[in-house]
Amino acid sequence: MQKVYIFGHKKPDTDSVTAALTLSYLKNKLGYNTEPRVLGPINQETKFVLDYFKVKVPSYLNDVKLQLKDINYHRNYFLNENKSVSDVYNFLLEKNITGVPIVDDNNKFKGLVTIKTIFKELLATDQTLLNTSLKNIVDVLKANILNKCDEEINGNILAATYRSTTFLENLKLDDKTILIVGDRHSVIEYAVNSKIKLLIIVGDNEIKEEHLEIARKNNVNVIRTSYDSFHTAKLIGLSNYIKNLITEDSIETFDENDYYDEFLIKSSKLGHNNYPIIDKKGYCHGLIRVTEITEKRKKKCILVDHNEAEQSVMGLDEADILEIVDHHKIGDLTTNQPINFRNMTVGSTNTIIYSLYKENKIEIPKDIAGLMISGILSDTLALTSPTTTSLDRTVVASLANIIGFDFNEYATEMFKAGTSLEGKTKNEIVNEDIKTFQVDDKKIAISQVFTLNFEEILNEKDEYIKIIEDIKINKECDLVLLCVTDIIKNGSYLFYTEDNKEQIGLAFNIENIYQGYYLPEFVSRKKQIVPNIMEIIK
Repeated sequence: MQKVYIFGHKKPDTDSVTAALTLSYLKNKLGYNTEPRVLGPINQETKFVLDYFKVKVPSYLNDVKLQLKDINYHRNYFLNENKSVSDVYNFLLEKNITGVPIVDDNNKFKGLVTIKTIFKELLATDQTLLNTSLKNIVDVLKANILNKCDEEINGNILAATYRSTTFLENLKLDDKTILIVGDRHSVIEYAVNSKIKLLIIVGDNEIKEEHLEIARKNNVNVIRTSYDSFHTAKLIGLSNYIKNLITEDSIETFDENDYYDEFLIKSSKLGHNNYPIIDKKGYCHGLIRVTEITEKRKKKCILVDHNEAEQSVMGLDEADILEIVDHHKIGDLTTNQPINFRNMTVGSTNTIIYSLYKENKIEIPKDIAGLMISGILSDTLALTSPTTTSLDRTVVASLANIIGFDFNEYATEMFKAGTSLEGKTKNEIVNEDIKTFQVDDKKIAISQVFTLNFEEILNEKDEYIKIIEDIKINKECDLVLLCVTDIIKNGSYLFYTEDNKEQIGLAFNIENIYQGYYLPEFVSRKKQIVPNIMEIIK
């Protein structure tokens, strides 16, 4: 069963991370193969939650783009370098391909051999040299072994086509000679006494026992084939090791983890059809052929706590979205087939997931209950946010009962951990929870920082304003707003770029707005801040 990735938005907060974990647990209980992931580093609040309930941080997911490992390429299509030319040629014909990677005994890539390579070698090079195994020769010639002394055969091929007397008088044989001969017993005797490397008896002719005995004594390999001299001479070159045909020419290879779109661009420039798939350690996994790419196994995804492409993982358009569970406004995502889309006007994605557990009659363990309640308390500011619904309150009470603790005390500890600015740079503080939104042709970015010590930010407000001005330029935004939310006071302080001052004033009906203006009871980016900005940015 193909794995399904479950993840929240690019700027992971407690609700999105815990939602990925709790929904993944539910789906796996229902028989799916899912894995929770995060799209970025978790914040301090989320770290506190995961540590508190002893849950590991989900692995990072960089993208869901199509990779070569998602393509149905020819896996395990490679041959050992000690295979014969004949073996490789027959493999190419059998598989109806024009090239195959060649590997060593450890499956490490050595080179690529194509039909063109084989034909070029057989037509344009000297076929009197042989470097192969006795087994390859026997297989190609369909021969029987009469005397075996060596595994490897290296030598020069010679056929006894002269008259016996001419042959004996004019040709010198040595331990590098591979002799093809018929029933010329005088030549056979001369050959075994000369201690040649290999004697090939053709036409199923006999060899005298006395000559065979000399061959044994002098370590001469002897085989017999039913082929005649002509066909034997023609075929024996095909028994050569295929590694002899590998040239020093550079071969373009790809890794399984390479992106499919980049492969198409590069291969179109190269103009070849066959490309070996090699990993970073040099091991060969198979062959990809441009003309045979048909089946693609897109990565499967379930989105939680978001449904806008801008906030999601890179390459989402190359993946299959199976389901979305969210509590935000409907965004810009489209799918090419119907999906399950659970969207509710509640304060947290985990409230919806709690409902899914109940609907599917799946028991909620303590650690999962802890993750759920943390997500709800975080997104609703311990049930004080205007986004809080009666369902959120009911779910929190139920989960607190499962865990057996005072959720208010726990929320205070969680917020203390999450709002600490200690050890963070100003850039990290602003960018930790910033979201972008598209409104028609306008792009806005809103950062929200939760703190119990607003004075710390106010004293260095100019530096924070400079950061959001840089964000506006670098991200090409029409408006950037920094909201510093005080959980205890239950309100937010506004910082903005000066060229957006009038728009921010209009959005919140403020006549004399200034940097650090306080908006009482404004704590929800989703329900209070974003809608007001959208009204004036159109």
